[in-house]
Amino acid sequence: MNYAENILETIGNTPLVKLNVLTKELPCLVLSKYETFNPGNSVKDRMALQMIEDAEADGRLKPGGTIIEGTSGNTGMGLALAAIVKGYKCIFVMADKQSQEKIDILRAVGAEVVVCPTNVDSTDPRSYYSVSKRLGEEIPNSWYVNQYDNPSNCKAHFLSTGPEIWEQTEGKVTHFVVGVGTGGTISGVGSYLKMKAKEAGTTVKVWGIDTYGSVFKKYHETGVFDENEIYPYITEGIGEDILPLNVNFGVIDGFTKVTDKDAAIYTQRLAKEEGMFLGNSAGAAVKGLLQLKEHFTKDDVVVVLFHDHGSRYVGKMFNNDWMRDRGFVEEDFKTAADLVKSNSDRSLVFAQTEELVSHAIERMKSFKISQMPVKDVNGFVGSLDESILLHHFITDKNIADKSIKEIMGKPYPMVIKSTKLEDISKLMTKENDAVLVDLENGYHHIITKHDIIGGI
Repeated sequence: MNYAENILETIGNTPLVKLNVLTKELPCLVLSKYETFNPGNSVKDRMALQMIEDAEADGRLKPGGTIIEGTSGNTGMGLALAAIVKGYKCIFVMADKQSQEKIDILRAVGAEVVVCPTNVDSTDPRSYYSVSKRLGEEIPNSWYVNQYDNPSNCKAHFLSTGPEIWEQTEGKVTHFVVGVGTGGTISGVGSYLKMKAKEAGTTVKVWGIDTYGSVFKKYHETGVFDENEIYPYITEGIGEDILPLNVNFGVIDGFTKVTDKDAAIYTQRLAKEEGMFLGNSAGAAVKGLLQLKEHFTKDDVVVVLFHDHGSRYVGKMFNNDWMRDRGFVEEDFKTAADLVKSNSDRSLVFAQTEELVSHAIERMKSFKISQMPVKDVNGFVGSLDESILLHHFITDKNIADKSIKEIMGKPYPMVIKSTKLEDISKLMTKENDAVLVDLENGYHHIITKHDIIGGI
């Protein structure tokens, strides 16, 4: 009988799958190393098992111990599966930008998850780097994995992923393209492929996919760690604000950066046009691949590695409301009706002239809005926004107990739903932050400057 002794024996030997639609403008053969076939649905299963086995071998991880790691989710899943089979506990530390699905999945396999803020420096004690390291020092019989600097990360891909790609392409691979996070995949695979190519008298180029807000591309090109390059980004699984020891820049021939928007759009396109339900970094990898078009010829065999599965991004890149809120949905906004259609089922929030200012403040807090129209029995007669409130509070601390009609501003201009976007934008001034849209039958909606920017 042919069967695996446990789930860990199913790690590796993932297929190569040809891309047909999204890469049709490229002259070369493009094959994807489809890592979602691993039991934890990601490439990270490989290095997670390797790191654990190496730590067991040298005594860093002892029986009944606790595995502690900072993770974007996928390494945690690989570690959790191995921990279940081998009898360890797990505590994983994640940044709050990671999808809720990733957090829920880790908890589903028995791990404890600690969530930390994203928008802090890596050295900040609140960062997921710092918290995971601190927990590793404080908790008895624990082992802090540190996938960023752990050499077993790179080793796993040199021993498994790289050899698989070389054998599956019969040594014909000419380019390897992959998103870079901890650096283990690109460095391990890249080192192996370059070694085999040299033995065969050929060459393999290794390209890393980076994201805006990450330091890799500029550091590779200039040797300068530029902190001005570091800022928050949405793309998950790639890019860093540190230089992990596992990133072997000598193996990498170059980087290309992909925007959050392009990464998200191409993640959706992979599912809809290739039938490949993959994670966010796969979208970034495909877009990066297209940006590298000039480096490929008709005789090339390009292997792009897809890290993880789309099920971890259902609430994000595969949710059109989430995409639309971030301006990632490519919609053609031409009229007022186009701008408000995504919110047309929501009631207009407004104040009434005889209400107290305190009521309006509570409503603005509750709905997280910065302006709203004011009505009386005859219709819209005024407006209220944060700047008006601030101005009056400076001069009168008792303003909250006054009626809204005493401090309200001029009413917002009213337009019909067929009004063109350029005409609406002309109505937005320093004194006027919004426009009301008459949707007919007594329904109205508000368009703010933020809505205009989102529609451009």
